[in-house]
Amino acid sequence: MRRYSAFAIAREAARYHQGWERAWRSPEPKKEYDVVIVGAGGHGLATAYYLGKNHGITNIAVVEKGWLGGGNTGRNTTIIRSNYLQDPSAAIYEKARSLYEDLSQDLNMNVMFSPRGVMMLAQTEHEKRGYLRTAHANSLQGVVTEFITPAKVKELVPIINLSGPRYPVLGALWQARGGTARHDAVAWGYARACSAMGMDIIQKCEVTGVEQSGGQVTGVETTRGRIGCKKLALVVAGHSGALADMAGFRLPIESVALQALVSEPIKPAIDVVVMANTVHGYMSQSDKGELVIGGGADGFNNYTQRGSFHHVEETVRALVETFPIISRLKMMRQWGGIVDMTGDRSPIISRTPLGGCFINGGWGTGGFKSIPGSGWAMAELVANGTPGPLASAFGLERFREGRFIDESVAAGVAH
Repeated sequence: MRRYSAFAIAREAARYHQGWERAWRSPEPKKEYDVVIVGAGGHGLATAYYLGKNHGITNIAVVEKGWLGGGNTGRNTTIIRSNYLQDPSAAIYEKARSLYEDLSQDLNMNVMFSPRGVMMLAQTEHEKRGYLRTAHANSLQGVVTEFITPAKVKELVPIINLSGPRYPVLGALWQARGGTARHDAVAWGYARACSAMGMDIIQKCEVTGVEQSGGQVTGVETTRGRIGCKKLALVVAGHSGALADMAGFRLPIESVALQALVSEPIKPAIDVVVMANTVHGYMSQSDKGELVIGGGADGFNNYTQRGSFHHVEETVRALVETFPIISRLKMMRQWGGIVDMTGDRSPIISRTPLGGCFINGGWGTGGFKSIPGSGWAMAELVANGTPGPLASAFGLERFREGRFIDESVAAGVAH
């Protein structure tokens, strides 16, 4: 793999950029691999990368029914934070956030990590008490957050309306080292690094069946033929239930669409991420000047990847109350991503009833921010067959044993 650098850019500019090589190979699938990972999104590619980097396993195929990064990885609002209440959640999200800090250098790819700060507004007394509780918990967990006053909120976000017609701003939970990254670049960086280690990334290759013998996985049937494997990792976000059904077990999840939109580009107006969970809207500004806006998930199960008018109306109405300055902006585009929700709004990183088969899913609306930590923990599970400290609390057995990690109540929002 040729390293990207300022010198490489200058060299290629001198020869009209004719010497760039493909970022990753597109090989034909081999007959068998040590590990097959289903899903070439951020989580699947990160799993492959850390299997190679941390555990020396490189005979890996990452298969994707569409195109690399074309699922939720390319359909989110790119928020990165780790200010969760429950200890297992804070640990894995903080691992992810810390890995994001150096990910550009690690992958030799600018993922445009921007630690601009994430602010979660407290707009009711109940919410204020909850965020104060979270700030205390984060202090014990080693996650750097603080609860800030309305005056500090206004200082950080001058365009905000503190009084609000329905819900005044009473303060905010502030994580200064939270922020955003470029979602496509994260997927491309992991893919490029995996390909350089000799792993095969196989696009347009849909899994149609899971083969097993004597309770052990032996391979997968795909639209490009059978691929044998010793271990199988299912990392397919909103389609986790469908793949689990092929493998012969059920998951306690449901799939719904999560919607977002962007405005027309404007001059810099907001340089932090603001989440207003009481009215349910969140917003940041991209490097291109667009306001990136997200809201809630659909209230019914579906597999759509498009937006809907009523969600746009609800989300924009809520944000216009808090940011009146944006009221005359035009929406440029909207979209949806398929998220898989567990009952406790926490992920599943686990062995399954099928030997040699592992599952990583149920991230709900928190998938992008967790990519490096998720891949790190999943790689450890696949390599060793048993979960490490980051993944041990997120096993499937917790639903049978009643050990829920309830972030839907604890965090006030699952984003």
